[in-house]
Amino acid sequence: ADKDLVPAAHDPSKRVTTMMTTADMAMRMDPIYEPISRRFHENPEEFADAFARAWFKLTHRDMGPRSRYLGPEVPEEELLWQDPVPEVDHELIDAQDIADLKGKILASGLSISQLVSTAWASASTFRGSDKRGGANGARIRLAPQKDWEVNQPAQLKTVLQTLEGIQKEFNSAQSGGKKVSLADLIVLGGCAGVEQAAKNAGHDVTVPFTPGRTDASQEQTDVESFAVLEPEADGFRNYLKTKYAVTAEELLVDRAQLLTLTAPEMTVLVGGMRVLNANFGQSQHGVFTKRPETLTNDFFVNLLDMSTSWKATSEDEDVFEGRDRATGELKWTGTRVDLIFGSNSQLRALAEVYGSEDSQEKFLHDFVAAWNKVMNLDRFDLA
Repeated sequence: ADKDLVPAAHDPSKRVTTMMTTADMAMRMDPIYEPISRRFHENPEEFADAFARAWFKLTHRDMGPRSRYLGPEVPEEELLWQDPVPEVDHELIDAQDIADLKGKILASGLSISQLVSTAWASASTFRGSDKRGGANGARIRLAPQKDWEVNQPAQLKTVLQTLEGIQKEFNSAQSGGKKVSLADLIVLGGCAGVEQAAKNAGHDVTVPFTPGRTDASQEQTDVESFAVLEPEADGFRNYLKTKYAVTAEELLVDRAQLLTLTAPEMTVLVGGMRVLNANFGQSQHGVFTKRPETLTNDFFVNLLDMSTSWKATSEDEDVFEGRDRATGELKWTGTRVDLIFGSNSQLRALAEVYGSEDSQEKFLHDFVAAWNKVMNLDRFDLA
């Protein structure tokens, strides 16, 4: 009967038949959704608030932290999905403090590889697509990031304990409220490692560092939401979680674009990370140097050496051996990610720039610039 039909949306005097999808029916028939639907039906104000919150989340999810919001209508309430970090409520470290802390970090017994790997692991979670992740908050010390395979939990725990000891000693010695956050110390450790590696190569470089990061708590961290940031692959660390239908080099490019890197930045970072011995599990794939933890352009020089012949070790063609053409002696091993810088025409052109005899200073300059970019990707306060 007409009286059982629903009113037309734009003309209440008319009645129309009801059409429902299985999704609509689930709101009523599903044992989980039905109680939720009934509660909203009986409490329209609760429904209105829930809808408003869900709509706000949907339309602001890719804007990053609430510090980036503009205008008079920014909600005062801080929401968990915004990945909140505390405001800076203390005096920041100055240039002398930075120099002193670098010295303590380098004297702590931590290797260049450990310092660089930890800083990279902390900062490289950043995604330019939705501006989540990054080093601010030091969430690498919290669940779920501290347990991710790619972050090498056992090594990470050792590094963090050492840095926390340095942090505690420094902060307790201050009288005027000056503090250093662990988030800043993790990045500073990486910067100190890069500087020391350059010094090992005979060059004095200064890696830029700007304090101002703070440490988030576990309560400010949505574990399920952060779980999706776990890298399935990170070519910068020569890491693949498992074998994929997509090639390792394509996954490298995907990671690079999430980090908003250009092709030259991606290239110089891979070359630098390899000689810094920052591979996952300290794998020697792609470490084309006889002097690891020394920031040189050896990766490119040896990759492009025409006296080396490369062949796959299996039908999978994911690991390759580089042997001396004349003697057959094994010189290096590398992955698809490593060798793409010799086989892809665009990347080879970049590799030849960095591998040339007079490019060491350019390599150092470009690596430091790209490193600094990644370390500060989530520092929207610096923009």
